[in-house]
Amino acid sequence: MTLLTTDTSNHVTTLTLNRPDTMNPLGATGDGDAFAAACDAINADMEVRCVILTGAGRAFSAGGDIKAMKERTGTFGGTAPEISDGYRNNIHKVLRALYGLRVPLIAAVNGPAIGLGCDLACLADMRIASDRAKFGVTFLKLGIIPGDGGTWILPRIIGEARASELFYTGDVIDAATARDWGLVSRVVEGEALMDEAHALAARVAAMPPHALRHAKNLMRQGRSVTYDTALEMAANTQALMHLTQDHMEGVDALIEKRAAKFTGD
Repeated sequence: MTLLTTDTSNHVTTLTLNRPDTMNPLGATGDGDAFAAACDAINADMEVRCVILTGAGRAFSAGGDIKAMKERTGTFGGTAPEISDGYRNNIHKVLRALYGLRVPLIAAVNGPAIGLGCDLACLADMRIASDRAKFGVTFLKLGIIPGDGGTWILPRIIGEARASELFYTGDVIDAATARDWGLVSRVVEGEALMDEAHALAARVAAMPPHALRHAKNLMRQGRSVTYDTALEMAANTQALMHLTQDHMEGVDALIEKRAAKFTGD
């Protein structure tokens, strides 16, 4: 079964993990290529201004394929160097593709997001959850560690202490706790999740596309540069934005007290 289904409408692309019968596991051969192709296409399409990532069925993603781990097949089979390369060339390719998206990414977490599935959601810029969602990084319960860079991702979202608690206990938290801890920004009833995600995406997609992409890049770079460097990057980027038609449209719309219509010019 195809890992991802893709739908684009009104400047928003929805990526759906599509292995509902097995709770959308990851790690099968080709998963990295599927994500890379989808994300490369999005980055190349200036008509796309926002992406929603969700899961089909009752789960967002249960993480790595436990059956494959048991049978030591695919990414999880072979010698230690072969398994290491399996992570680099497949699972890490999934994560790098999402991390490399140039447009804002919303994770609409419809159900359990466990292990790799949780870390996948954490790569999104915004996360909203169904009241049926659960979150856990349960790697140690399987006698392994987060092989997906999760120890880098999660502390940046919820802080070192809470990330440590989840990693070292293997506990799974519900959606309300995830909201209280800052892992998600809001929790909605399951039936309303995608409507809520699309409404949020529509507000994002109403923004000027070039400025959106540059704003995401500045936020990303701001994690690891000095304030002086951030100011210099902002000045140079801002100069380009001032010369766009979208900037003029935004100014005119504000003066004329109307909604702006940004075209990417």
